[in-house]
Amino acid sequence: MRTPTGDLSGGLAGELGHDRPIFGPELGEFDAAERRNAAADDDKGVKTGTTTVGLKTDDGVVLATDMRASLGRMVSSKDVQKVEQIHPTGALTIAGGVSAAQNLISTLRAETNLYEARRGKDMSMQALSTLTGNLLRTGAFFIVQPILGGVDETGAYIYSIDPLGSVIEEEYTVTGSGSQYALGVLEQEYRDDLTVEEAKTAAARAIKSAVERDVASGNGINVAVVTEDGVEITRHKEFDDLL
Repeated sequence: MRTPTGDLSGGLAGELGHDRPIFGPELGEFDAAERRNAAADDDKGVKTGTTTVGLKTDDGVVLATDMRASLGRMVSSKDVQKVEQIHPTGALTIAGGVSAAQNLISTLRAETNLYEARRGKDMSMQALSTLTGNLLRTGAFFIVQPILGGVDETGAYIYSIDPLGSVIEEEYTVTGSGSQYALGVLEQEYRDDLTVEEAKTAAARAIKSAVERDVASGNGINVAVVTEDGVEITRHKEFDDLL
């Protein structure tokens, strides 16, 4: 995830979507886990957050995020790109640590390129979601919760993937501290027959609702539209551009 106004990877910096404490992997603990957990206990009062949403349509998927990064109670950046292309017809939103998210995105891009080079075809969305879940399950990508959206020859897909690597296919989903506000809007707005343009409007309304009530979300909206033709990502400081 790009952080245009500076490197937020140290300490508490760049925690874009989760409250502490830090999770442990399914099989055993990492080295220095006790030290990290102690640090988390010392920081129970610090809340961090973001809002990301994903919607599926017949013609593609729409992913949207806010543009704020928080450092404890401080807004550390007002211009963060939280959705990135990782596949010719796939994109990923991020809630979580910036440095881990950057590493995850770089790894997924490398793996999809290698897959295409070795097999002469693009990775399917099912394979890409499985790869993403497997990477998170290793515990190497410290507290990252993505939404994966993409299109392949079998259709459009939205996957909710949690920090421990579980992968759930959804019609629509949300992550981050503004989730409850965004999800309430999507419950009202989502229909099976949404067009891509209608999904963009619904996503914008969901993010706007979260921004109104979640102090860790704000400063605009990033929108990715993914179709069989590719990925288009736009940035808007004003929600009226999409409503």
